[in-house]
Amino acid sequence: MRKPNASRVATRRASDVSATTGLTHLDERNRPTMVDVSAKGVTHRIATAQARVRFPPNVAEALRKSGHRTKKGPVFDTAIISGVMAAKRTHELIPFCHPLPIDNCAIEIDDTRSGEIVITCQVSVHHRTGVEMEALTGASVAALTIYDMCKALSHDIEISSIRLVEKTGGKRDFKRKA
Repeated sequence: MRKPNASRVATRRASDVSATTGLTHLDERNRPTMVDVSAKGVTHRIATAQARVRFPPNVAEALRKSGHRTKKGPVFDTAIISGVMAAKRTHELIPFCHPLPIDNCAIEIDDTRSGEIVITCQVSVHHRTGVEMEALTGASVAALTIYDMCKALSHDIEISSIRLVEKTGGKRDFKRKA
C-alpha cells in the first residue's frame, strides 16, 4: 500500500478548511493567493482599530510630568507619524494586502490616567477592498513606537488588545460590542 503524499494530505486539509470556513486566500489548488477584487464595486470603506499600552505606575507618572516626552523626543507625536507611515505601507508588510491609495489615516492617543494609553487608528479609502489591516497595522506600529521611546524608563511596558473596533463599506459592516 502506498503512503499518502504529505503535501497532498496538507492540500486536502487546506481545501477542507477553505470550503468550510470561507477562507479567501487560497486558489483552486489550495495554494496561497491574493484575492482578486477586480469584480467588486468601489465603495467608501472605513476601518477603526485600537491598541493599548500599559505602563508601570511610576513610568506613567514620569511621562505625564514630562508632557509625554523622553530623550528621544515627543512620544505621542512620533507614534502618530510612525502609525500613519505604517498604515500606508501595510501592503509591504503583509503579503496578500493590496496596495491602497489611502484617503485618510488619523491616529488619536488617549492617556487614560490609569497607566494605560489607548491608541485609535482610523483609515479610509474609496476602493474595492477594505482597510482593516491598515488600521490594525497603524495602531500596532504606533504602540510599538511608544514602547521603543519609553523602554529606557522600563521594560515592564505591555502592549495589548490590538483589535478591530469597526469597519464599514464592504460586503458586511462590523462594530465591536462594548
